[in-house]
Amino acid sequence: MQAAQTTAPKHGSRVRQPLKKAINLSLSVDVLDAAKALELNISQECDTYLRERVAQEQRHRWRSDHADFIAAYNATIETEGLPLDQWRTF
Repeated sequence: MQAAQTTAPKHGSRVRQPLKKAINLSLSVDVLDAAKALELNISQECDTYLRERVAQEQRHRWRSDHADFIAAYNATIETEGLPLDQWRTF
């Protein structure tokens, strides 16, 4: 089993680099060859895409998990108006 690898932060930098772990990954040969020809950082591209997909799926699941509450809240706003609406100045 390989140990997790980290990149050393730049001196004075407050940005914390995420831990990285080496894994085995299978990719289509044609896509891999094209990415190499374009000199893309395959690891970074995969990490960025997967990070976006994870965030997208988390948003989707949150909306799904809370759909009943959101519908009930919206129905309440429709019938009763916004809370404290009488004191709005805009």
